[in-house]
Amino acid sequence: MSTAVFIDTNVLLYAYDRADPTKNARAREWVARLWHDRHGRTSMQVLSEYYVNLTRKFRVPAEAAWDDAASFFAWRPQPIDESLLRRAREVSRRYQISWWDSLIVAAAQLQDCLVLLTEDLQDGMVFGTLAVRSPFSAVLEEAPAAYEVARAAPLHRPRGRPKRIAA
Repeated sequence: MSTAVFIDTNVLLYAYDRADPTKNARAREWVARLWHDRHGRTSMQVLSEYYVNLTRKFRVPAEAAWDDAASFFAWRPQPIDESLLRRAREVSRRYQISWWDSLIVAAAQLQDCLVLLTEDLQDGMVFGTLAVRSPFSAVLEEAPAAYEVARAAPLHRPRGRPKRIAA
């Protein structure tokens, strides 16, 4: 995989949580692959949610949770700033999704990601050039989609006199 992949909070949490061994293994594969390929991307919103869930839901000591969340600073997380909020507003209005989901989509777009790994949006949804994939249905070695631009026939006749058809 040679494209930037945005990873949502739920994927990071499944990689930590061993309650569902199948999802845990799959999420860990994704995280390991993204570390190895250096194509992982995330946002400060995701890391904040991750830290809060580690400390509250999983009762991880604050220092250990901080160290774990801070390790993802290497992925250059998208900050919550004016450009993110403006893009999220556009996404929310255009696609009619929740504000929190639009922040995730906007952060992925601002980082030029082509794939958003999340369980929170429908697998296969497309936001411009960004495709949503479930981390539990997508194949790690999946080849990128090939797109071909086809020229459509003009809808109107050309200008000028019509050509005479020989009888």
